This record gives sequence, structure tokens and C-alpha cells, in this order.
Amino acid sequence: MKKITTTSDDAIHPLIEQVLDIARVSSLEEMASGFAHELNQPLGAVTTFAQAAKRMLARPEPMVKEALEVLEHISDEALKAGEGIRQIRRLFHRRNSVGSAHSMGELIMELQPLLGPLAKRNGVRLEIGIAPGVPKVIIDKLRIQHVVLALFLNAIEASQPSQTHPSIDIEVKADPYFVETSITDQGVGIDANSIQHIFMPFFTTKSHGTGLGLASSRAIIEALGGTIGFEPTPQGGTRFWFKIPISTDPS
Repeated sequence: MKKITTTSDDAIHPLIEQVLDIARVSSLEEMASGFAHELNQPLGAVTTFAQAAKRMLARPEPMVKEALEVLEHISDEALKAGEGIRQIRRLFHRRNSVGSAHSMGELIMELQPLLGPLAKRNGVRLEIGIAPGVPKVIIDKLRIQHVVLALFLNAIEASQPSQTHPSIDIEVKADPYFVETSITDQGVGIDANSIQHIFMPFFTTKSHGTGLGLASSRAIIEALGGTIGFEPTPQGGTRFWFKIPISTDPS
């Protein structure tokens, strides 16, 4: 396996941080806008109808028939809200229709000018290992780079400053069916109470986390017919990995 060690002392360019901030904010704004559009109207209607039904039933002579009609409207609006949520879920889980064959090794190396300075700024040693002859996979390159970056940033945040020489290892290898990419840190590990929830939307153990990085990563990988997971390392850190089916496209 080819090993590439990042030891550059170059400071991270301010533009990189701006790009990261814009990406985070844009993702949150897009999601917030989607939720607001799909849910505000039906939930507002539910509130209005519920208040009306309450008034009808609180009268000295309850308006039962009318209240039942209002309750029917509440049911309809609740169903609309549920459909809005399903539409948002489909947005995250939609299959990639514009994928093409790419080398995971080349994809990782395209990210290296960003990953290296990020690691250096946080006092972490970055090592990249790419096995020879890894086949190509059918992916949307930008989405998979988002997955790699999300896992890498998690590894950075998990690294312990007290360690003498903390490191993060990124490896790409293949078996007869899948290409596996893994990102291993030497950090604090994952709390037992968090293991079952780690890929759930909006679940986070970070004070400023959104809980979207791992959830969106899982959606992207599973939409490609792949799998994503993690496991503790003997050193106490965590190894996150994802597997993508090998492309049958000869290109």
C-alpha cells in the first residue's frame, strides 16, 4: 500500500475556512428552508383548527358535528405535514442519477491540499495509504468528497490535544466486491450511549454540532448500494469506514 505522509508547515489558507463555513451554512439554510416550506403551512392549519374545535366543544351546547368536521381537517393537515417530511427524506436518500466511474485514490488525493493543512493546524499527523490496483466506483464525486471531509472533520475533533503525536490515517483498499475507504483517529472514542444514535439526523455530541454530517453521509453511501460503519481501535480511537460497490464500467 502506497503511504503518503503529510508534514507540510504551510498555514491553512483563509479561503479554505471560508469555503468550509459557506458549505456548512448553505447546507443548513437549504435544510431549514425545506423544512419551513413543507411544514409551516400544515402545522399552522393544525393549530388553527385545534383552537376552533376546542371553542366549539367548550360551548354550553357543544357543536359536536362541526367539531368533528374540524377534526377531519386536522387529520388532513397532519397527513400533509407527514408527506412534507417524507419529501425531505427522499431528498436525502435519492439515488444518484449522474454518477460516473472514479478512482477513490485519486479522489482522496484531490482533497489532500485541504486535508493536510487542516490536520497541521490542529496538530495532527495525516497519513494516506492507497492500495495498488483499486478498481473504480460509480459515484457523484462531490458527494463522496463531502463524506470524506465530514468523517475527516469528525476525526480532527475527536483527536486528543494531550497526545504527543496524534495521527489520522486514511486508507483505500478493495476486495472482490467493494472499495473500502476508512478514516482512523486516535481520539477519545465513541461513548456507549451514543453508539446506537451516531448516524441519526440531528444527533450530535458536539456543543456546536448540527448532527447532519454523519446522517447525510449514510444517506449518500446507502443510495449507492454501499454501507457505512465504525469500530473502536485498540488504541482507543475510532475507525470509520464506508464501502462502495466496484464499478462494472470498463472505463
